[in-house]
Amino acid sequence: MVNRAGEMEVFVRAVELGSFSAAARNLQLTPSAISKLITRMEDRLGVRLVLRSTRSLQLTPEGEALFDRASRIVGDIEEAERTVSSGADQPRGPLRVNANIPFATHCVIPLVPAFLARYPGVTLDLSLTDFMVDLVGERADVAIRTGALRDSSLKARKLIESRRVVAAAPAYLARHGVPETPDELARHNCQNFNFRRSLDEWPFLETPGEATAKTIRTIPVTGNMKANNGETMRLLALAGVGIVRLSRFHVGGDLAEGRLVPVLEDYNPGDVEPVHAVYIGHEHLSNRIRAFVDFLAEQLASRPHPAAAL
Repeated sequence: MVNRAGEMEVFVRAVELGSFSAAARNLQLTPSAISKLITRMEDRLGVRLVLRSTRSLQLTPEGEALFDRASRIVGDIEEAERTVSSGADQPRGPLRVNANIPFATHCVIPLVPAFLARYPGVTLDLSLTDFMVDLVGERADVAIRTGALRDSSLKARKLIESRRVVAAAPAYLARHGVPETPDELARHNCQNFNFRRSLDEWPFLETPGEATAKTIRTIPVTGNMKANNGETMRLLALAGVGIVRLSRFHVGGDLAEGRLVPVLEDYNPGDVEPVHAVYIGHEHLSNRIRAFVDFLAEQLASRPHPAAAL
């Protein structure tokens, strides 16, 4: 009978370590044994998995797909064995997290020391980007996503909802004046994102302070600065470049300390930006994924934090 779990472990180690020789030393086998085993896998599957060279291994597209799945399977097997041998269900092993830059900077990273102290067996691998990532393609266990969710095949847990706010630095407002109505933004430098044209229009209440039966209109905004992530937008706003529209989890600390000042609050429509932790759900969810998502939800709900400035 084919030992497919053993083959997967050899394949994963060879890819992770970059060569048959390194995998052989790690697994106490010979390089030729590693090579023969992977060749046997390729023959059985009918595809080439690895392009071999004298210096390194390069995965084919089929090898990439197998490595992604196999590495998860090998990790789950190792975790199961550690759990049984230790007599405790403590989360262990690598945890790959992909997060939105602003939310990670202001809400996740401050919580990392406490998470690692609680779960010392977990190795956290954190990558930051404001672009939507494919969990499988990026080999991520968990992604932190802001805004509406699109992929219904993923499991999701809402972490927070945060109101958006229009704000600027006191220095900018001293030079250019404080807009009293949304229409006055036409003469102001409004910073925008460069990857969504819809954000070139900002929503406002038609009637200031309207509490019920809200009528919302959108105002076109322009400026001489765009960026691909919210943290860059925040830093530029702090430097007095222009006016921004960001979530309060992102700029709550700046507003509290007076580094940024909210404007047009009477016209704020009260729309919120949801933040979710998403992951590929299956019957036997890794306990390290569950522990991380539960920890974030627990901490964000219980402690004073910029994310709580809704």
